[in-house]
Amino acid sequence: MEATTEVRAPQKLTDKGQATRARILEHAAELIYTKGVHATNNEQLRRAAGISGSQLNHYFPTKESLVLAVIEWQAQRVLTFHRSERFTHFESLDSLREWADFYIAYERSYQEGCSLGSLASEIIKTDLDVHAELANAFEQWRNIFRDGLARMQRLGRISGEADPTRLAYLLLSAFQGGMLLAQVARDITPLKEALRAAIDHVQTFVTPQAADAPAR
Repeated sequence: MEATTEVRAPQKLTDKGQATRARILEHAAELIYTKGVHATNNEQLRRAAGISGSQLNHYFPTKESLVLAVIEWQAQRVLTFHRSERFTHFESLDSLREWADFYIAYERSYQEGCSLGSLASEIIKTDLDVHAELANAFEQWRNIFRDGLARMQRLGRISGEADPTRLAYLLLSAFQGGMLLAQVARDITPLKEALRAAIDHVQTFVTPQAADAPAR
């Protein structure tokens, strides 16, 4: 697939068309993750997704349009998970610990790594003009933590001295760095220690009244 800056505007798709497009994106993300952007070609993607060349060109006429869509698809999966009620909008220390515990307990974390982080590390090596989209995806992820921490601050759960943006960067960096080290070590320990250390730092800002409150 040849790189170009031409990107076709999204079109309204039928249910069948949406399903086909989603299948292409799922297989494209997997191929890019396992083989890399440059080593992923049209023939591999057609075989994996079970589509024709004309179908692929209809939905993604250029490599850049495909990569942009993969970034958006992968980012939405991660962001939707983090915005779910499961973590109650990250407005308590308990919700941060539950988030960390989920990834620590997930037995394939150190094998699979972070889907969005792995995609980003592969794509930033290319000359495709998609850096802004990657940056925006990680900014939205950071903002989920930042907004939760800001609510904690408004609710009096952490002190006014805390900087929600800096703490959000810390949590996201601990996750990304810990996940990478866990993949290298084939052991969940680096991720576990990185996340717990980051959350322990957030805990230093917990107010006395919040610390004395019974756990939910």
